[in-house]
Amino acid sequence: MTQRHSLAEIRERTYKARDAWWTVWLVDPLASRLVWLVAPWRWVTPNRVTVAAFLVGVGSAVSFWRHDWAWLLLGALLYHLSFVLDCIDGKIARLNGTGSVFGAWLDYVFDRLRVLACAIGLFGGAFHATHEFRYLWLGLAVIFLDMFRYLNALETAKVKSDMSGRLAAAGGAEATAAPAFGDDLQDDFRTKFGRFAAIRSFLLRNRIRVHVFSGIEFMMFVFIVGPLINQVAIVTIVSSALMIAFELLLIYKLWTTTKSFSRRLAALERVSV
Repeated sequence: MTQRHSLAEIRERTYKARDAWWTVWLVDPLASRLVWLVAPWRWVTPNRVTVAAFLVGVGSAVSFWRHDWAWLLLGALLYHLSFVLDCIDGKIARLNGTGSVFGAWLDYVFDRLRVLACAIGLFGGAFHATHEFRYLWLGLAVIFLDMFRYLNALETAKVKSDMSGRLAAAGGAEATAAPAFGDDLQDDFRTKFGRFAAIRSFLLRNRIRVHVFSGIEFMMFVFIVGPLINQVAIVTIVSSALMIAFELLLIYKLWTTTKSFSRRLAALERVSV
């Protein structure tokens, strides 16, 4: 057993500078206290917590399959617990310095498998109970959007890294890749939407990303809010629309960044010549 850290130290060392509002408000307060309890125990490793989070997620999927409201409620609670555990593994890794490359891979793969299992449980169970094909289409939409958001995030990060490298190589070492939508809004946007600027300032002061409906909120609404209020179909449709809208904003931001990159690169190349 290692020395127990204070809650203040845990928050300082494990909280991300920017995170989803669901995580900041509904997960971090509980997760930090659980980390305070379990972090001193050496046998509680990040990889074991990752496996535990996945197993709880499977329990959520099994509960969803029953498609009775009491079971949907249990499934929603288990899904939230699974997500809390999924946050705890990273916090323990950062706090104790026990993270690993394999652990990052394991966390990523189990996250995707959990979404797949819960989508099958929630929408497959609804179809099995009602024989309404809309649930199969909604399940496919959730799986597709989850896949797309991760592919989009990975490819966006790759493109930004490439742009940053090319600018540095051309003599613009001070240049860095533009951050995600919301962290670098253009001046004319802020001028036209002053109220948005105030909201943005409030969110950033509270560690919340301006990209307010990310993949985390999408999953939480589909697998927690929808089952809790017993409105799986309508919540999934609204959440999917919001998810698509914010992903399009990210794509638009990337497009404007690439246009700016082309101009800056051309200017640097002219100077170097």
